[in-house]
Amino acid sequence: MTLYMPLFRACASLRTLAQLHARLLVAGLHRDPLASTRLVQSYAEMGSLESSRLVFDRFPAPDSFMWGVLVKCCVWSRSFEQAVSLYREMVRRRGKEITGFVYPSVLRACSCSGDLGAGETVHGTIVKCGLDADDVVRSSLLCMYGETGQLRNARKVFDDMSGRDVVSWSSMISSYVDNGDPSGGLGVFRSMLLQGLEPDSVTVIGVAEACAQLGSLRLARLIHGQVVTRNIESDDATLNNSLVVMYSKCGDLSSAEVLFNIATCRSAASWTAMISSYNQSGCFREALDVFLEMQVSQSKANSVTMMAILCSCARLGWLKEGQSVHCFVIRNATDPGYDFLGPALIEFYADCGRVHDSEKTFMTIEERDAVSWNMLITVYARKGFLEEALSTFLHMRAQGVIPDSFSLTTSLWSCGSMGFSQLGCQIHGFVMKSHIYNEFVRNALIDMYSKCGDVDSAYRVFLEIQQRDIVTWNTMICGFCQNGYSLEAIHLFDKMYLNSFIMDEVSFLSVIQACSQLGYLKKGKWVHHKLIIHGVRKDSYIDTALTDMYAKSGDLKSAQAVFDSMPEKTVVSWSAMIAGYGTHGQVDIAISLFNQMVLMGIQPNDITFMNILSACSHAGSVEYGKFYFGLMNSHGVAPKLEHFACLIDLLSRSGNLGEAYSVISSMPFPADSSIWGALINGCRIHQRMDIFQIIQRDLLDVHTDDTGYYTLLSNIHAEEGNWVRSRKLRSTMESAGLKKVPGYSLIELGNRTYKYGAGDISNVQIEEICKLWERNLQNLAPERC
Repeated sequence: MTLYMPLFRACASLRTLAQLHARLLVAGLHRDPLASTRLVQSYAEMGSLESSRLVFDRFPAPDSFMWGVLVKCCVWSRSFEQAVSLYREMVRRRGKEITGFVYPSVLRACSCSGDLGAGETVHGTIVKCGLDADDVVRSSLLCMYGETGQLRNARKVFDDMSGRDVVSWSSMISSYVDNGDPSGGLGVFRSMLLQGLEPDSVTVIGVAEACAQLGSLRLARLIHGQVVTRNIESDDATLNNSLVVMYSKCGDLSSAEVLFNIATCRSAASWTAMISSYNQSGCFREALDVFLEMQVSQSKANSVTMMAILCSCARLGWLKEGQSVHCFVIRNATDPGYDFLGPALIEFYADCGRVHDSEKTFMTIEERDAVSWNMLITVYARKGFLEEALSTFLHMRAQGVIPDSFSLTTSLWSCGSMGFSQLGCQIHGFVMKSHIYNEFVRNALIDMYSKCGDVDSAYRVFLEIQQRDIVTWNTMICGFCQNGYSLEAIHLFDKMYLNSFIMDEVSFLSVIQACSQLGYLKKGKWVHHKLIIHGVRKDSYIDTALTDMYAKSGDLKSAQAVFDSMPEKTVVSWSAMIAGYGTHGQVDIAISLFNQMVLMGIQPNDITFMNILSACSHAGSVEYGKFYFGLMNSHGVAPKLEHFACLIDLLSRSGNLGEAYSVISSMPFPADSSIWGALINGCRIHQRMDIFQIIQRDLLDVHTDDTGYYTLLSNIHAEEGNWVRSRKLRSTMESAGLKKVPGYSLIELGNRTYKYGAGDISNVQIEEICKLWERNLQNLAPERC
């Protein structure tokens, strides 16, 4: 057999390897374990994993080493699920007869496939076999836990290692950095230096990425100083490229340019690093100039380079130039199957407004993996084609492609935006079964349930999360606020504050909106105070929310003060201030603000006109209301149903019922329950049953879930003496499962807010309240007599 071993190394193609395989069969050496193992490895190196598997399957009794080689070959070929499956089969057949050689490969397969459950099972087997003291196996465990986002487990493996070499330290640093904790990575690097270990280029690459994530130029220069002082070099230009990217991400593009220009050997990666640096800094034209310079230097661009260039063209909106790049890719066979560049091309065409070309590009990809599907789903979702996004997700599942957290998050967002709670629940079930339950997916589930109105399910998901980050808290608070659970939103914010969580702009924005919904002035002022103390950066959104909160709570002076302090007032800010004055009946000031806004060149939108019409309605200013309704078209704003409803309400309340009916008749779209309800209410107020009789036929075509409409209609029939029709409307409500939303009162006592509603017995002091109420009734009884 030893005579044939040099021939394996001489095989330069799959054809010559097959010829050697034939000779081994003729010589009867195919039953030799060494020959078969070498064949398994050689076929995999030639790119034919299927042939490797055939050789393995035909060998009568593969030993542990041959199993290990095949697992390793599967990992080389990126067939990670197959490698894990093969390992399970190996355990079932060979039991404890497994050497430590196989574990680094199978752990690598677990991390690359994201199969944390399998990785933990393998870890358990390693401990049982007593191989957990092996440094190579421990390093593999550390990498597996780090790459699957299990930092705590990775750190435990690292701390239990008796002899940590530079590879272990570098792996631990990379684990922290790759999982979004650059400060933790720098802390490990500091400990490494204190223990006297000399970092190598791999260590510095991880540390440079940590500095880049933090955006700290001071730390970046310190690390660069360490590289120069310790004379750390890499065999290729990898280290220099990392430093170039580090400086660009820290905002020092000039230093990145200096490092690039002094590089003696520029590989494709070096050029790509500089192009990416320009892209990172928004210098897209300069990035294209570097690419042209690269072509002059005869350096061959790779797929990563072309992806960066496509990004430059997309950001500039240069469709023709991007199409030229696409042609360059085809002409140079840079990525024939579009396995790598396919998603970048899909995104490029979408950014240039050519979604159809994105779809065509997707269809040309030979092997569509999760990344390609994710990009098309994202393009659809971003462009507002939500049904297409969900349809693509379902097609992806039908094709047997396993979704990752990215595709699940985007699909859940689409479900929430469309109110598809049933499909969202099904995706939730898939998430639970597949164990793809990271923080991004959990937050997306909370958001989806909240948008679908299922706040209870959203809160259950929130409670299941053990380690909640700022996004999780904010998502749940927003969910409460969006569904009218303002008290719950405030209580959750208080809990967040008491637990000393670092709050950001979104946290404060959500709780301010909750205070606004309740008119909770005292709490709103407290939140405003904490906003200033915490040094949270204010923007137009927060300022507008504060203006709205103060206005709705009746403190127009504070609302005006916040409004006046805004450095830049948007149309939303003006609309909020106009609404504040309009709600409190100060129509003259609201109109004055509207005129000031127009004079300053800010175009009113549909919300602005809605607010000014509401102000006129509150004040009963019919002429002003008609004037501003007529002004809408001159500002390019087409009246919507709610604008007509406001005008009808204004006319009806003032007794102009004939004119109101004429406006309804001239509307470009059918009137809904809110418009007919406004007219009916006017008929009731002014006792114009003649108008009510005229519109009876029109009311037959109204179908709605608005309980207020049915209640109003039932009451007016009762007042007219038509009890049969009144009872029929009540029965219609009951059969449709509609119930009138009960009113409630809020009482603030001792810095707490209590909510009381009709028939509500949930309060812990309900017995005392009832007893007090009975005593008051008894005391009032003699006075009545």
